[in-house]
Parts: sequence; structure tokens; C-alpha cells
Amino acid sequence: MAARVKRPSIRRLLLPQLAAIGLMMGLAAWLDGGSGAFSALAGGAVAFLPNAFFAWRVFGYRGARHAKNIANGFYRAEAGKFGLTVALFTLVFVAVPPSNHALFFGAYMVMLFVHWLAAWLGTRLSPN
Repeated sequence: MAARVKRPSIRRLLLPQLAAIGLMMGLAAWLDGGSGAFSALAGGAVAFLPNAFFAWRVFGYRGARHAKNIANGFYRAEAGKFGLTVALFTLVFVAVPPSNHALFFGAYMVMLFVHWLAAWLGTRLSPN
């Protein structure tokens, strides 16, 4: 049985995404009022929740000994992220359709790119 290790902190990934949702909601509220802010919140949440699930799930194992478990965990996390994304899109468009689709998909697209930016900004260059 493989030993589980402490998961690394995923705050550096999730906090910028939450900040981006807040900024998108503020911009949407300024452009379209409360219904626009809700559309941006829904779009941001549809992108944020699967990313958070993936980040939480993928770091179950560490070390070269667990390379196979790491690869399997990565594929399971990606499959879960995809399934959760499909489920959230279905839920949003069936239960609470956004009033402004441009703001919904705009917030969704911004959230897809925020984790790339957060990873790039979060890297520290080692001194030479």
C-alpha cells in the first residue's frame, strides 16, 4: 500500500482565480448590472470549480517510487475535471440560464487563462 503524503498548497493557483472572478463580476456589474455580475459569477464558477478539483486531486502522491500512481492520478483528475465541467455547464444552462451569454463565456475564458498567468507570475527565478 502506497503511503499518502501531505498535499502541496494550491493557494497560489486558486487565489488569483478567485480574484479574477471578483474583478470580472465588478466589470460585469458596471456594464450590465446585477444580472451581468451573476452571469460572470456563473461563468467563473464553471471554470474555477473543475480547476480546483483537478489541483486538489492531482497531488495525491509524490516521489519517483510512485510514478505510475502519479500518472494514473493525473488521468483520473483530468477525467473528473472534464466530467465536472460538463455537469456544471448543463446545470447552469438548465437550472439558472445566464442573462448575458457574452459575460458568462467571457468570464469562463478569462478563468481558463488565469491559472497560466498565476503559474507564470508565481515562479521565482533562482539567483545566479
